[in-house]
Amino acid sequence: MIAIIDYGVGNLFSLQASLKYIGAEARVTGSADDIRNADRIILPGVGAFADAIEKLRATGLVEVIKEETSAGKPLLGICLGMQLLFDKSFEYGEHEGLGLIRGEIASIEDDLSPRMKGVLKVPHIGWNSLQIKEDEPLFKNTKQGDYVYYVHSFYGRGCAENTIASSQYDITITGAVRSGSVYGTQFHPEKSGRVGLGILRAFNEIQCGGEGGPA
Repeated sequence: MIAIIDYGVGNLFSLQASLKYIGAEARVTGSADDIRNADRIILPGVGAFADAIEKLRATGLVEVIKEETSAGKPLLGICLGMQLLFDKSFEYGEHEGLGLIRGEIASIEDDLSPRMKGVLKVPHIGWNSLQIKEDEPLFKNTKQGDYVYYVHSFYGRGCAENTIASSQYDITITGAVRSGSVYGTQFHPEKSGRVGLGILRAFNEIQCGGEGGPA
């Protein structure tokens, strides 16, 4: 069973529907027991970093998440959920994250080259192609250049050692990260059509410890 953590941030319907479509058992929950009993965890999220991390901490689930991932349970952070995995964010101030992925969250607009400021739109919204690291369990159903759907104004930076996929938007956008069994995608798999479903299928087959295998 996949526990989709509900901490009051984001619409979880499309994610739950996508998991159901691929035959994965998923439960939207804010229960520590559900998370401990789950085979895998998904941390979704949309909106502002500071508000989201405050709400997540208010649930009392941060230590549960850290305990379960420390034991090797697969976790997938999606969009803002991925950003929360990082050490810190500079979105409207400086905010401490979960510290599961080394690096920081920074403004796309601030980091664009001078010639592209005002040319490229921020937020970065829409389809973009992926350059993926080979032999990653999360991308076993994904090909180089496959397109996924992004909606974000901030991105992961200083995380090269954990980056397993990226996209180009003048700067290199961190598309996906991994540290052990902790994964994150800046893009939305549940909004990325066939490619996204393939990524969710792959996550549903990652075993405790991070290796791919039968669900």
